[in-house]
Amino acid sequence: MRDKTNPIVGIIMGSASDAPTMRKSSSLLDELAIPWEMKIISAHRTPQRAHDYVTTAADRGLKVIIAAAGMAAHLAGVTAAHTHLPVLGVPMEGKLMGGLDALLATVQMPKGIPVATFTVGSHGAVNAALFAAAILALSDTATRDRLLDYRRKQTESISEEPPGE
Repeated sequence: MRDKTNPIVGIIMGSASDAPTMRKSSSLLDELAIPWEMKIISAHRTPQRAHDYVTTAADRGLKVIIAAAGMAAHLAGVTAAHTHLPVLGVPMEGKLMGGLDALLATVQMPKGIPVATFTVGSHGAVNAALFAAAILALSDTATRDRLLDYRRKQTESISEEPPGE
C-alpha cells in the first residue's frame, strides 16, 4: 500500500540494484496494509539526500525505517545516527563476500546508536517488514490483528506430514 502522502514505514536503499530484494519488504507491508515509501539514498554518494530524508522522517509521519545497503553498508548506521526512530538494517548480498561484508558493517554499531540487523538478502527484507509490523502493532490493534492473522496463516500452511506420505 504505497502511500506517497501518509507513509509510516520508510524503505531506503543504497542503490537501485537493491530494489528487487527490498520489494519483498514492500510486498509484505502491502499484504499487512501498512503504508510505506521507498527511496534510493546512498550514505556515500548522496549524503545530503540521506541527511535530509532522515532528519525529516519523524516530522513527516514515519515511525520505522528499513535501511538496506551492500558492501560498506553504512546506510543503516548513518540513518540511526540522525534519528530516534527504530532503524532496521538489511544487508544486501554482494559480489565480494556474498554479503558478509554488508552484514558485518550493518551489525557493528557503536554503543548508543542501535540498528536492528537482519539476515542478508531477501529473507532479511521479509523479516525487517515483519519486525516493522510488530513495532507498529504495539500501538495499533488493527495492525496487530493483521500481523497475527499473517502468522496464523503461515503456521497453517506448514504440513505436518512430509510430501509423498
